[in-house]
Amino acid sequence: MRLKDKVAIVTGGASGFGEGIVRKFVAEGARVLIADRDLAAGLHLAALLGPAVRALRVDVSNAADVKIMMDATVEHFGGLDILVNNAGVGHTPQALEELAEDEFDRIVAVNMKAIYLAAREVVPRFKTLREATGRGAGVILNMASTAGVSPRPNLTWYNASKGFVITATRSMAVELAPFGIRVVALNPVAGETPMLKTFMGEDTPAVRARFLASIPLGRFSTPEDLGNAACFLCSDEASMITGVCMEVDGGRCI
Repeated sequence: MRLKDKVAIVTGGASGFGEGIVRKFVAEGARVLIADRDLAAGLHLAALLGPAVRALRVDVSNAADVKIMMDATVEHFGGLDILVNNAGVGHTPQALEELAEDEFDRIVAVNMKAIYLAAREVVPRFKTLREATGRGAGVILNMASTAGVSPRPNLTWYNASKGFVITATRSMAVELAPFGIRVVALNPVAGETPMLKTFMGEDTPAVRARFLASIPLGRFSTPEDLGNAACFLCSDEASMITGVCMEVDGGRCI
């Protein structure tokens, strides 16, 4: 029960890594709002996990939706302790000059702008909590990627968006530390999620083998792997850790 009595928001929490984080957080005692564009999937997961979970349709690139997400969490659960910016999109492998402008704009909106919008809403709330209690005031966890550390070719604009997440995490951590707010990130390698086929272009045994050959531990990351890492970083056990972008990558970035 490492997250007992904590309240968390997990964006993109209805599937993939986000679902793994939601499941782990609930198992460790947290109450969670699943914020996802796929409301049906979010409601299904919430029904499986019980009254500690609520689902809400949210477009994380829309400022009004983000504010509603924050207000609904506080109203329903009575507070907010953890924000997990997990929602993200990718693009199929292609030459950098060939990516359509609308796809580029979507990557910027979901992978980058969403973190700004969420911070604009949650940081004042966490600062107010710090003033009221004098204690640590909350945790923000951003989902980055090994793509921002050791980029693969033909994924340039996705790689760049995750480089933004890493730098934003470190800068936020330095600026918000005096207010007792911790900011951390996870760098997963490609995982068994709905986005895997997007990164690979096609899902065939040969393409999988080529991907796996670059991961020393010889397997993809799983939602459970990311849930375990997120739970530690967002728990009080990690109270001295901020600005860290933890690689959950089976040695991919060594």
